[in-house]
Amino acid sequence: MPRDDERVKRYYIDWWNIRKSTVYAIVGIVIAGSAIVGLSMWASRSNWFAAHDTANVPKDAARIISFEGEVRITRAATRETLLVTKETYLAAGDTIQTLADGRAVIQMIDGSKYSMKPNSTMVVNDSSSIFGGKNVTVSLDDGQLNVKTDEQPQESKNVVEVADSQNRLLPNTDASFNADSQTNGGEIRVSRGGVETTIGDEKTTINENQYASVNGGKLSAREQLLAPPRPIAPANAAQVMDSTGSGVTVTFSWQDPEGNAAASYYLQIARSPIFASDAILVDRNAMMVREFRLAGLTPGTYYWRLKATARSGQTTNWNDAWKVLVVRGGDGLTIDASDWNVEAVGGTVYILTGRTQPGMFVRAVGRETFAGPDGAFKLQISTPASEVSVEVGDDRGNRSGFVLSLRNGQLLRRY
Repeated sequence: MPRDDERVKRYYIDWWNIRKSTVYAIVGIVIAGSAIVGLSMWASRSNWFAAHDTANVPKDAARIISFEGEVRITRAATRETLLVTKETYLAAGDTIQTLADGRAVIQMIDGSKYSMKPNSTMVVNDSSSIFGGKNVTVSLDDGQLNVKTDEQPQESKNVVEVADSQNRLLPNTDASFNADSQTNGGEIRVSRGGVETTIGDEKTTINENQYASVNGGKLSAREQLLAPPRPIAPANAAQVMDSTGSGVTVTFSWQDPEGNAAASYYLQIARSPIFASDAILVDRNAMMVREFRLAGLTPGTYYWRLKATARSGQTTNWNDAWKVLVVRGGDGLTIDASDWNVEAVGGTVYILTGRTQPGMFVRAVGRETFAGPDGAFKLQISTPASEVSVEVGDDRGNRSGFVLSLRNGQLLRRY
């Protein structure tokens, strides 16, 4: 029979073994639980649990994969007009409209991508799969549409209707279409691939680097595609110093691309990168010279773009806008921003909010807004990246940069 001291010792060891295993179990549970919670939070920020309205999406519907600004959809089934706030779909019969600050990229069922420019209206006439092929037909009623196709099965067809023409895009094609609802005219530009254009019983192929217009039910003769004018000065993102505070004079100059002499030019200078009508300072058409002087520019950021018209009447697309910054000698103001928050709207669309000094501009990914009287601001952007650079500044040349994570809204660094 064991002594009392041996019995106590054995009981102590048994009790310790039980407590030790229990502690290990608890620690394991805590670690696993923490991992699950952390993963859930990350997935939530990444929109894994975001509700996707797949149950109500019609078969063979096209999808809006990115947008910015004001974009509206009118449903054919209900005639209800919706303001696009997240990724959604377009079914046959639906109408999509971009307003002055709106843009949208739509992926069709054949994999082609349709990019709608501001002030454009398009109707989806057909989006269907049949006999192994995929059929897409849209009508561009007004504005500008860029279309890119990849390889397509022989049975598939992708058609853009402009004015009185039907334009079937061939595989591996990059083309743009313009429509004017007032004149019922249109333009077709093909930079890659080809487009089969049909008016009545007549069919014509517009090939790579060719242009044609549609007016009065007739297709013009095909001609070489005219490239936009090439800006020269001031250089893109150049800074011009306003040392007196009374404004400066800036000379804008440009030239023709090689082999593409233009007859006249169209120049726009604006305070907005999207050239909203109320932000345009210069809207000068039919210019015969390649230079324009603008006086009295006060500190701020200005954007300028050009397009040209050939002697044949062909007009180019706008060039990619350049910007110039008029700055006054910095007064040493420290610009800060706080209360950052990122809301994932859907897909590549996000809404950034925060707070800074009243009146400051806030820019990111080509979009701009201004802080209100209380310093609060709200900016909608579209980017496939996981982080974004935000510039905050004033019209005196003071600037601060912030890099945000689009996954959790955290400030990663300043620059």
